[in-house]
Amino acid sequence: MTEETPGFEEKPDVPSGATPDDADPKAASPSTEEGAAPAGDVNQTAGLTAQLDQARSALTERTGDLQRLQAEYQNYRRRVERDRVTVKEIAVAGLLSELLPVLDDVGRAREHGELVGGFKSVAESLETVVAKLGLQQFGKEGEPFDPTIHEALMHSYAPDVTETTCVAILQPGYRIGERTIRPARVAVAEPQPGASPAAAKEEKIDDEESGGTEEV
Repeated sequence: MTEETPGFEEKPDVPSGATPDDADPKAASPSTEEGAAPAGDVNQTAGLTAQLDQARSALTERTGDLQRLQAEYQNYRRRVERDRVTVKEIAVAGLLSELLPVLDDVGRAREHGELVGGFKSVAESLETVVAKLGLQQFGKEGEPFDPTIHEALMHSYAPDVTETTCVAILQPGYRIGERTIRPARVAVAEPQPGASPAAAKEEKIDDEESGGTEEV
């Protein structure tokens, strides 16, 4: 019988000329395998990066679409509001145009001292209502003639004017805001033919000065 010596283990046979590293293949270059990244992880990272780029591009495109849609909506709201105001002004102007003859009658009654009693209260209430709706009266004697807001029904010459002037208001004009409902119907006077505006102005000034220094 062969007796085994305690404390010693049998080692595999190692060919002659081989190094200890050759004897244990598991021990060969462990550091190389631990330091290198697996190829699967690299491909997965590249795929995630591509998906992220696509998501960013889609987000940018959707953001641009949303901004354009919001701008179009704001423009639509402004157009609707502008059209609504225009329709309201046209409706109010049409209503007030029908009331102008009544206002003319009220004005004539006031000039003749006939605006008294209950008729006066009704007339003043009517004028208050139309004023709240934005109706404004215009046209005064002595103001320069403007064909855009005045309608000349009578014409004459006067030595004391230097330009075409409204000398009488036959019917007042009315407007709502910048919209003219009816031009003021007036009588106009022009400078005398052949008289220069400077001479007429100088003559007017001389008359005023002589009138101011006249002794009583």
